[in-house]
Amino acid sequence: MHCQPEYKHQVYIWLKNNQTCLICDEASESGDCVCNVCETELPWLMDQCTVCALPLPMDGLICGQCQKFPPAFKHVVAPWTYSFPVDTLISRFKHQARWPLGHMLARLLGQHLHHRFDEAELSRPDCLLPVPMARKRLRERGFNQAQMLARWLSERLDIPVDEHLVLRPHETVAQHTLDAKTRKRNLLTAFALAPGAQVQGRHFALVDDVLTTGTTAHSLARLLMDAGAQQVDVYCLARTPKPGA
Repeated sequence: MHCQPEYKHQVYIWLKNNQTCLICDEASESGDCVCNVCETELPWLMDQCTVCALPLPMDGLICGQCQKFPPAFKHVVAPWTYSFPVDTLISRFKHQARWPLGHMLARLLGQHLHHRFDEAELSRPDCLLPVPMARKRLRERGFNQAQMLARWLSERLDIPVDEHLVLRPHETVAQHTLDAKTRKRNLLTAFALAPGAQVQGRHFALVDDVLTTGTTAHSLARLLMDAGAQQVDVYCLARTPKPGA
């Protein structure tokens, strides 16, 4: 079926002379299907923690949480804060299977990463790893949005993706329903490496849609670092601000 994630071709028709912005439905000359006005007005993440990308009043700082409990990952790259309209676009991509929206956001994330690589602000990873989804939730949704984002990024960045190196063998309660402390306990045994996984000395980038507390990313990064990884970064579409900010 052409609605399955394994389908290799375009999931929508690309009209050369009549492209419209996927956000405002107005005409767009951009190949990313977003007009210049909407792209400019997206909630771009500016001043942030240099480790976890938490929005901060000033740039170049490390947030208190990362100072007190340094995460296992080195950098988080997220172009936007999780606010309107990015939060709505991600939700429609995940929960309504609006793949063109996810594809558009992945292309813009890829552009953002290309710029960071070219400016030598960020080192290129050896491999992209999508955050695995619990089997029950995968059956309910029908696809893993992190897996799709990783595939699109892999094509744009020319970096290989490994969808089977990290496994999620145990069912866990959905993270968004838990507080930060319970999230950590929930993920203690959630992830595992595939048998024979090649990790030693490699630089990985975890791919997900949104980073909230960073607990999932930390758990996966700790698993990889303990197995001998050289470095683990996190690439995501959006970063949530601190509650109450």
